[in-house]
Amino acid sequence: MDIQTLGFLVFFGFMASFIDSVVGGGGLISIPALMWTGLPPVTVLGTNKAAAVMGALTSFVTFVKSGKVDMWLIRRLFPISLIGSGIGVLAVRMIPSDILRPLVVVMLVAVLIYSIAKKDWGRENHYAGMSARLLILSCLVAFLFGFYDGFFGPGTGSFLLFAFLLVGFDFIGAAANARALNFASNISAAVLFTYFGLVDFSYAIPMGLSMIVGAWCGARMALSKGTGYVRPLFIVMTTILIGKQLLDLFK
Repeated sequence: MDIQTLGFLVFFGFMASFIDSVVGGGGLISIPALMWTGLPPVTVLGTNKAAAVMGALTSFVTFVKSGKVDMWLIRRLFPISLIGSGIGVLAVRMIPSDILRPLVVVMLVAVLIYSIAKKDWGRENHYAGMSARLLILSCLVAFLFGFYDGFFGPGTGSFLLFAFLLVGFDFIGAAANARALNFASNISAAVLFTYFGLVDFSYAIPMGLSMIVGAWCGARMALSKGTGYVRPLFIVMTTILIGKQLLDLFK
C-alpha cells in the first residue's frame, strides 16, 4: 500500500467512525473509501466490518465509562444481537441482500418523519425499566436488527437508536445503548467474514486504528454536547441514508 492510499483510508476511517459512534451511518463513508482501493465488493464488506468493530468497541467502552449504557438491559440483548448478525452473514451468502432495499427506504422515511415531527422527543430520559412483555419485544428487535446488520447493514445504527428512543431513553442514552448492540453485531459479522477469508487486514488494520480515534472523539463530543448535538446529527444522517438507498434503488 502506498502512502497516499494509507492516508486516504486513515482520514475516511476517522470521519466514518466519528459519525458512526453517535448515530450510525459510518458505512456511507468507509465502504466507498474501501471500494476506491479496488478491493472486490464482498471483500470490501468484510474488511469494513473488521475495521468498524475496532471503532465500535471504542465508542461502546467510552459510553459504558460515562454511565450512559443500561448494563442490565444490554447484558440480555447483546448475545441476541450477536447471534442475529451471525445468521445474517450466513444468509447473505445465499440470498441477494438488495431485496431489502425498498423496505429499508420506507422504514428510514418513517423514522425521519417521526423524529422531525416530535421536536421534544428524546430530550429527557423517561425510561422506567422493562416489563416482561417489553423485554421479549426488545429481544426480538435486537435479533432482527442484528440479522439486518449482518445481512445488509445500512441504517442499523439509526434503527437501533430509534428503537431505544421508543422505550423512553433520551438521545444520549439511546445512542449509547445502540452502540452496544451495534458492537455485538459487528463482532459476529467480522468473525464470520474473517472465517470465510473475506477480510483484507492490510487495509482493515490501518483503517480500524483510525476508527478507534474517530470513535473516541465522536463519543466524547456527544457526551459533552448532549441531545442538542445528537438529534440534528441523527436527522441529517438518516436523510443522507435515505438519499443513498434511493440512488442505489433506481440506478
